Amino acid sequence: MRAVTARWLCAPAWLLALAVMPWWLGLPLLLAIAAVLLFAAERLEDYARALRLALRWGLPGVLFALQRGLGGDAFAWEMALLGALVGFTLLAGLEAWLDRGRRERVAQPELRDWPSLALAPIGPGAVVVELVPPQWMEGSWPDPRGGEVRWEGGRFVLADGVVVERVQPRASFSPDGRWFVACMSRGVVLLDREHGRSYRLRGWELCGWHDGPWFTRGTGPAMAWREVLGQR
Repeated sequence: MRAVTARWLCAPAWLLALAVMPWWLGLPLLLAIAAVLLFAAERLEDYARALRLALRWGLPGVLFALQRGLGGDAFAWEMALLGALVGFTLLAGLEAWLDRGRRERVAQPELRDWPSLALAPIGPGAVVVELVPPQWMEGSWPDPRGGEVRWEGGRFVLADGVVVERVQPRASFSPDGRWFVACMSRGVVLLDREHGRSYRLRGWELCGWHDGPWFTRGTGPAMAWREVLGQR
């Protein structure tokens, strides 16, 4: 507890010191700390946390000193904000690089865990889904639930009076007639006739039917409509 209190008391004092110090002295100091972390982090592991804290708190101090050294006018503040954008981006990249080993250790189990992992059950059993390929139709054709689907220049008019607009003259019904999918230039329009809802799915393509429509995007795997609509 005492160490934590001391650290949080020293950090603001460090920021204030760099804010008072000329920026052309504070900036090389921060660069030196970054170089130490970059090239000697393993040898100074006991001090790495304090050095990283010095960078996080020291950068605002140097930026304040920079705008003060430039006169404190609007241009000075713009340069300070630009320095903050560049500095904190580089700082985030440095910390991500320093933490790479820690992420690898978390992601990879220890060797002694492999025997137990090999004997452990591997999730639920796989389910093979066989998709019924869509039957694409153009223009006008019979509706599976009776009547006829009509193409009227830029829109489909279903037998129950539902209109699907801003689509191309290419569409498909599910085998039971509940779902209607019409193509757009980039994506599809999905109509759930049972609940009277339509969805514009940009970038998705209909790849088949199995308990509803299944879609794919680019070279990705096929996904059921519940996953695509976020209704898992």
